[in-house]
Amino acid sequence: MSSCQFTTVNDLLLEECAAFEYILLGDLRDLLEEPTDEMTCKWLLAVLDALLQTLPRDFQLQDEGGYLAEVVEEFPNWSVQVDRLLQEREMLFSNLRQLRERIAQEIPFAVIAQRVRYDLRDWMTSFIAFQRHERRLVQTAFNLDVGVGD
Repeated sequence: MSSCQFTTVNDLLLEECAAFEYILLGDLRDLLEEPTDEMTCKWLLAVLDALLQTLPRDFQLQDEGGYLAEVVEEFPNWSVQVDRLLQEREMLFSNLRQLRERIAQEIPFAVIAQRVRYDLRDWMTSFIAFQRHERRLVQTAFNLDVGVGD
């Protein structure tokens, strides 16, 4: 007997958001290797603006029915972990917005470039770790067999 897997519009939109975020993070990584000048600053702002527009849409799609509701439904005692992840997600978004604002200030970009590069790399590392933790929690919830045994 084969199982039929249905893909919803929400699933397709989430995949599209994830692919776009992946591209933007790659662009961001590339820009951090570019020379420190005003053109790099403009491109950084454009990529950060795109991320700041894409992430809320991704969050909205993920939150349909409640953030990681399927995990909490299966394992109610994991709600503390889910709440922590949600807070971490909100903090990451806030930190990205603050980094974008710092880059957009009137200060010449060259003055803050090195620190911003470090902070953006740190943010990307944290964001990727967050996504990995989120995925691991969902995978664990659906792969954990809590049956009664033979």
